[in-house]
Amino acid sequence: MSASASGGRALITGVAGQDGSYLAEQLLADGVEVHGLVRRDDATTYVPEGATLHVGDVTDPESTRALLNDLGPDLVVNLAAMSSVAQSWSEPELSYAVNAEAAMALLETVEEMADNGHEVRFVQASSAELFGSPTVSPQDESTLLAPTNPYGVAKATAHRAVAEARARGLHASSLILYNHESPRRPATFVTRKITMAAAAIARGEADDLALGNLDARRDWGWAPDYADAMVRAGRAEAPGDYVIATGVSHSVRDFVAAAFTAAGVDDWEQYVRVDPDFFRPADATELVGDASRARRALGWAPTRTFEQVVAAMVAADLG
Repeated sequence: MSASASGGRALITGVAGQDGSYLAEQLLADGVEVHGLVRRDDATTYVPEGATLHVGDVTDPESTRALLNDLGPDLVVNLAAMSSVAQSWSEPELSYAVNAEAAMALLETVEEMADNGHEVRFVQASSAELFGSPTVSPQDESTLLAPTNPYGVAKATAHRAVAEARARGLHASSLILYNHESPRRPATFVTRKITMAAAAIARGEADDLALGNLDARRDWGWAPDYADAMVRAGRAEAPGDYVIATGVSHSVRDFVAAAFTAAGVDDWEQYVRVDPDFFRPADATELVGDASRARRALGWAPTRTFEQVVAAMVAADLG
């Protein structure tokens, strides 16, 4: 069955992550046969029952080519990534291998399959880090790509490769995803660090939260909404590049205030201290996206407000 309708078969790389788990759930609910690529050491807590897992590594192109040819999926969604900007500075070669070269290898195999008569639709999870420190706000699909870190450079390379494959006739879309959160966000991310600390302080188990620049601003959305955008892009009549964002930015200070409010803690300032060691150069950049194209072409729109997103995370951390 075509990927443009319910049913069919999909392969999700990075299925064990936040986005992959929500995407797998939505596809399974639509009757899609879902296969997921996981690393041997991946935690699979959120992989829903019904998804078939395959142990592998996207940086091994021969094994991923063999898997694709064996499965013959209608849809491939590439979520596999080394997502830490900080880690990309310490391991730039690995960041490029995972975030750029692996995506290009997947695209190459998908094109080979198409040449052999099997159409495969491809969706790439890209990032607002493509834009680096943009001089325009909000950003859209026409904003200049000017990444300022190895992670962004690698993502920009993959983003351009998708456009080139699309020009050759492949149904390939790249979704420029802005920050999106949920209770499944790993604890290494500042948003989850905040909600976990607010919950711990509310329970009397902690009394301190150290953060960097409280004035850094980001466009935060609800992760399941962003998974829905991937499904819509894969099923769209025509492929394209799409900014996926709420169009509203909030500061880290706003996030902290919303988290403590949701946890029932007053006067959050007494619990939070600013640690210069956590400051990053990109903190001064405001990233906020214009998702007008996705709204028009995909019928996509966010379903939760910023406050609802934060409250959902805090509720999960409170247990």
